Amino acid sequence: MQLRAVDAAGKADDTSPSRPPRGTGGKPPRPAAPGAGTAAAAAGTPGAADGPTPDDRPAPPGAPGTPDASGGPGAPAPGRTPRRRRPGAPTLKASAAAMGATAAGAPGTPAPAGETMQLRTVAGAGPRPGRGTGTRSDGELTTAFPEGTAGSAEDAAPPANRKERRAAKKAARKAKRTGWRRLLPTWRMVLGGFLFVCAAVIGAFFYGYHVVQIPAANTAAVKQSNVYLYADGSRLARDGKVNRENVKLSQISEEAQHAALAAEDRDFYTEAAIDPKATVRAAWNTATGKGKQSGSTITQQYVKNYYLAQEQTVTRKAKEFFISIKLDREKSKQEILEGYLNTSFFGRNSYGIQAAAQAYYGVDAKDLTAEQGAYLAALLNAPSEYDVVAHPENKAAAKARWNYVLDGMVDKGWLSKSERAGAKFPQPKQTVIAAGMSGQRGYLVKAVNDYLVGHHILDEDDLAAGGYRITTTLQKPKQDAFVKAVDDQVTDKLDKKNRKVDRYVRAGGVSIDPATGKVLAMYGGIDYTKQYYNNATRRDYQVGSTFKPFVFTSAVENGARTQGGATITPNTVYDGTDKRSVQGWSGGAYAPENEDNVSYGKISVRQATDKSVNSVYAQMAVDVGPSAVKKTAVALGLPANTPDLQPYPSIALGTATASVLDMAEAYATLANHGKHGTYTLVEKITREGSEEVKLPDTAPKQAVGRTSADTTTQVLRSVVQSGTATAAQQAGRPAAGKTGTAEEDQAAWFAGYTPDLATVVAVMGQDPDTGAHKSLYGAMGMPRINGGGPPAQIWAQFTKAALKGKPVKDFDLKLQRGAERTVDPDEETSGDPSSSSSPETTGGTGGDGGTGGNESPGGDAGGTPADGGAGNGGADAGGGDAANGGNGAQTAGAGNGGVGGGDAGNGGGDAGGTGANAGAGGAGGAGGDGGAGGGDAGQGGGGLIPQLGSGRRE
Repeated sequence: MQLRAVDAAGKADDTSPSRPPRGTGGKPPRPAAPGAGTAAAAAGTPGAADGPTPDDRPAPPGAPGTPDASGGPGAPAPGRTPRRRRPGAPTLKASAAAMGATAAGAPGTPAPAGETMQLRTVAGAGPRPGRGTGTRSDGELTTAFPEGTAGSAEDAAPPANRKERRAAKKAARKAKRTGWRRLLPTWRMVLGGFLFVCAAVIGAFFYGYHVVQIPAANTAAVKQSNVYLYADGSRLARDGKVNRENVKLSQISEEAQHAALAAEDRDFYTEAAIDPKATVRAAWNTATGKGKQSGSTITQQYVKNYYLAQEQTVTRKAKEFFISIKLDREKSKQEILEGYLNTSFFGRNSYGIQAAAQAYYGVDAKDLTAEQGAYLAALLNAPSEYDVVAHPENKAAAKARWNYVLDGMVDKGWLSKSERAGAKFPQPKQTVIAAGMSGQRGYLVKAVNDYLVGHHILDEDDLAAGGYRITTTLQKPKQDAFVKAVDDQVTDKLDKKNRKVDRYVRAGGVSIDPATGKVLAMYGGIDYTKQYYNNATRRDYQVGSTFKPFVFTSAVENGARTQGGATITPNTVYDGTDKRSVQGWSGGAYAPENEDNVSYGKISVRQATDKSVNSVYAQMAVDVGPSAVKKTAVALGLPANTPDLQPYPSIALGTATASVLDMAEAYATLANHGKHGTYTLVEKITREGSEEVKLPDTAPKQAVGRTSADTTTQVLRSVVQSGTATAAQQAGRPAAGKTGTAEEDQAAWFAGYTPDLATVVAVMGQDPDTGAHKSLYGAMGMPRINGGGPPAQIWAQFTKAALKGKPVKDFDLKLQRGAERTVDPDEETSGDPSSSSSPETTGGTGGDGGTGGNESPGGDAGGTPADGGAGNGGADAGGGDAANGGNGAQTAGAGNGGVGGGDAGNGGGDAGGTGANAGAGGAGGAGGDGGAGGGDAGQGGGGLIPQLGSGRRE
C-alpha cells in the first residue's frame, strides 16, 4: 500500500516509486513514529523528499522541530511518558529536506534504498467537493488537505498496535457487509456458539451427576399394608391406608412381566436407563405447559414412583434423569422391574401388581394369565379410564390398549401367534368396596396383632411399617358358622326397641383344636366398628362355675383328701347344704350360697358338678388347697396374672376374670388328656413375599396327668348328659362341658369340648353408652340367662356345623380308679367330717399307682398351732406316688399304713373333730386298694375371708 500526496487540483505525484523497498525479510518495514512526517513537512526543506543529504544529521533529542520536542508535532502531551519503541522495530524516517521539497512542490527523488517508508505531503486548495478520503481502484489511499495546511502524522499513519490493527480489519470486514447481511451471524459466530453450548451441556451433565445422589425411598413408596389370610389362604383382612403388598419378581407370572414390558418399555432389557429424546420431549412439554407426558423408560418410572414425587416439574425431571443413570449402574434389570411392578398404581386403590391382581381378578400375581396381565398392563397408562367396570363407556379404548399390549408381546416373541389369536378379553370382577375392619375382621386382626406383640414375635413398630403377609389359623367355614350361630341364638332374638336390657347383650366365643392349640374360630362381637371391645379376649367378666372343673382336676392331680380323709373322686360325698361354712380354712368364715339357695344335703362330686353346687366346690378348694388349685389352673392354660385369680376358697366359684380365649385354652388341655399347647393364632408370616418370620414352638406338653384330665372329662360328660348343659346334646357328638354364671347374672358361660374341638361361649351384659357391666335379667324375653341357655345353644349349633362331615369320635379316657362307676351318695364315702363321728373302716380310693413319680400332699393340718401331731404316711407299693400321711391333730393321733396288692392308700386318718376331744382314725384296709381313714381335723373360727363374692352364682 502507498500513501501518495496530491495537489490542489487532485493530481497525484507519480514520480515517486510505486512501492517502497522491502526489507530483507520479505516484510514491509514498520512505519515511522507518529509526528515524523509532520516535523519534516513543517521544515519545508527542499529536496527532503528525495532522501537525506550529506549534511543531514539527526537532530538531537528535544530539538525544535523533532518529535521529542516539547509541544512539537507528534510529541507526547506534557506530563505524559513518551511511548517506548519496541526493541528491534524498524524506524520510520523522513528528512526535513525531503519533506520540505515535497511541501514546495518540487518533484522528489526516489528515496534511498535504506529508507523503509516515504511519506509525501503537499499543500492543496482542499479536497474535491464531496470527497475526503477514499479508496481507489488500485487500492491506494488518497489523502487531500486544505490549501496551505499540512496533514498531521496521526491522520496519515497506519494503526500503531495489534489491537488497533484488529479493529481496523474488523471495520474493513463490516464495510464489505452492507444492508440486511450485517444482521446475520458469521460462520465464526455460529461455530463459537455451538461449541459454547456443547461445553455448557457437558459441564451441566457432570455437575448434575456429581450433585444429585440417590435419595432414600419416599414414605408413600415403602408404606405397605399387612395382609391377613385365613388358614386356606383366602383373604381375611387388610389393614393400613395403602393397599400395597410387595412380592418378589419370581412371584409374578412371566406373562404379567412381559405384558408390562410390552406396554411400557419393550426394549427394557437392552436399552440404557434413559431415552434422551423422550426425556427432552417430556421436559419441554411440561415446561411450556403443553400437558403432562411421560415418554420415560421403566427405570425412570420406577425412580419417580419410589424415590421422587409425582409432580410434573423440570426440577423433578432433572433429578429423575440423573438418579436413573446411577440406579441403572447399581441395580440389575430384574430388581428394577420388580420395584416398578410393586410401586405402580393400577386403579381401585391398588398399588403394586399383587394388590391389583386381587382387586381385579381375585388371584395372586403368580397366577395371572397373559390376557389378565395384558389388561393390568393396559391400566398403567390410564388406571381410572380403562377400568371397564367403573367406566363401561371406555371399554373400546381399553380393549384397544389391551390389543396393543398383546401385539407387542407377539412382536417380542413372548406370546405365540396362536395364543394371540385365541386370546379373549378378561372381564374383571365387580368392584368390591373395601370392608375395612367392619364385622369380625377388626376383632380378628386385633387379636392376631396382640398375639404377635404379646409373644414377642413382632413389635408394634414392625406392624406399623407393614409389608407382612400373615396366615392365621382361623378357618373361614368355622368362622362363618360361629357368626351364624350367634346370630340365630342371640342377635335375631333381641328386641332393642321394646326391651332396654336387650341393648346390653354381648357375645364372645373361641374354638380351639385341642391337639394343636390352634384357634380355629373367634367371635368378638356384633361389629368392630360399632363395638370396639373384643368379647373373646377381654378379661373383665367372672367366669363363674366354668372354673369348677379346675378344682376337681387339681384334687385328682394332687391326690387330695376331704376333711374326713377320703380321697376325692367323682363319687366322694360332700355336704351340699346352702350357705354351709367351709371347714379347714383358717383365713376366716366363708359360707357361699348355692344357686337359688337350694340345699342338696349329701351329694357326690359328680352330682355336685352336674348341678353346680357352690358349697361343695368351695369345700373342695379348701381340701385341695387354694394355692394348689391356682397352680393347676395356670398349668391348664390360664395366665398367672389373671385378674382376681387369688388363692382363697372363692376361687372355686369363678371369681377370676379370665377371657373366653383363656378358658378355651384351658378346656382344650382337658380335651387333650392333660397336654397343654399355648394357643396360637398364626400359622405363617412372611415379609414382602419371601422372608419368613420365625414363630415360637407351641407343641403341646403334659401339664397335668392324663388320669387327672380324663377323670375330669368323665365328670363333665355327665353335665351334658344329665346336668345343666343338656342343650349341648344338640351337637350330636359326645361332649363334655360346664356351665357358669357370674354374679348378678352379668355373664353366662358354657365351656365344652368334643374329642376334636374345644369351644367356649359367653353372653355378657354391658351398657353401650357407659361401658358398665349390666345384669341380663329379662334379656331376650327370659327371666334370666344362664350358661345352659343361649351359650350352650350357640355352642351346640356351632359345633354341629364345624364338625359336619367328620366321623363321630368318642372320648378315649384313662380314669381314676373307681371313677368309672356311679354310686348312690348314701352308699359312697362322705367327705363331710360331720357325717362320721366314729372311725371309718372302709376308706375311699387310694392314690393311683399308675401315675408314679409325683408326690401328693395329704389333708391339711387340723390342729391348732400349739398342739401339733404327726401321722404316719402310707406307702404306695403299686406305683411311685408317695402320699403324705395324716397331718397333726389337736392333741394326738396316729395312723397305721396298710399295704395292698396294687396301690396302697393312706392308713389311719387324722384325728377328727375340734376342741379337746379327738377321735382316732381306723386302720386302712388291706387288699387291692388302701382306703383313707377318718377325715382331717378342721378348725372353726370367725372372721371374714377377703375377695369373696356374696352374690348368687352358679
